[in-house]
Amino acid sequence: MTDILTIARQQVLEEGRGLDQAQALECLSLPDERLEELLALAHEVRMRHCGPEVEVEGIISVKTGGCPEDCHFCSQSGQFTSPVRAAWLDIPSLVEAAKETVKTGATEFCIVAAVRGPDQRLMDQVKKGIEAINAEVEIQIACSLGMLTQEQVDALSSWGVHRYNHNLETAKSHFPKVVTTHTWEERWDTLQMVRDAGMEVCCGGLIGMGETLEQRAEFAAQLAELDPHEVPLNFLNPRPGTPFESFPVVEGAEALKTIATFRLALPRTILRYAGGRELTLGDLGTREGLLGGINAMIVGNYLTTLGRDADKDLDLLTELQMPIKALSQTL
Repeated sequence: MTDILTIARQQVLEEGRGLDQAQALECLSLPDERLEELLALAHEVRMRHCGPEVEVEGIISVKTGGCPEDCHFCSQSGQFTSPVRAAWLDIPSLVEAAKETVKTGATEFCIVAAVRGPDQRLMDQVKKGIEAINAEVEIQIACSLGMLTQEQVDALSSWGVHRYNHNLETAKSHFPKVVTTHTWEERWDTLQMVRDAGMEVCCGGLIGMGETLEQRAEFAAQLAELDPHEVPLNFLNPRPGTPFESFPVVEGAEALKTIATFRLALPRTILRYAGGRELTLGDLGTREGLLGGINAMIVGNYLTTLGRDADKDLDLLTELQMPIKALSQTL
């Protein structure tokens, strides 16, 4: 039987075809002593098919907390006893956050809201925020506002939203154990509308929510079918008051195998470090992930948890000689 990494070297590195579900499971199941080999191959794939550049992004929540959905990992759900409470960000604060993001060298600024989907008040706030940001700084604007109607998709596209984030969160087979107030298919439908409208699709999920290795491989295959422009990889940071508050933190080696495997399943996709990496990987693991398939990162803090100091991430990119992706010339 041919070794999975030998197969992956030919199929993914040389031919540019991502791993299928069964092959992804083989990589996720590799023993820890083969992790370095797996990461090295994933890095080769990243460099050949994506290049050395790293896309840097900042995120800000325009509406925090009070969400009616019951995503079991999320402290912003209004159904749980977590300490996060509902709050709105005003336009001047949104502009200031965008300015601070630009100072880090980031080329992407994502406006996020904790909602099932945006109501008219939120859409109006986002429109005003986009106009105010564009008047002050040059940065690409992304949004993450939950599930959308076709009318809302068309509006965001007309306002110049560059990319829309809507995570599938986990494999379709595991989703009902994570969320019960809406379906995986509803999320999928929003993503298809976003793609059809010409916006870039950003779709990832959370690792460490009780899914099996088989379900992680399933999730990688489902993302490959969607073929998003970007996949943010989050690792569960168990939040007090949520149903997943007692879940264990993903081990570093397990997290790195996941990163490398997703790179081999998605050879040309932007694979972004997102929430939980500081807790799961620490400084050393952050470096290893960047040398194991990651080619984008969120800098600074996340929506309800603290991230690494942005300067540490930027210094690491300089040390690894990975240039920050330049701002799109189409702006």
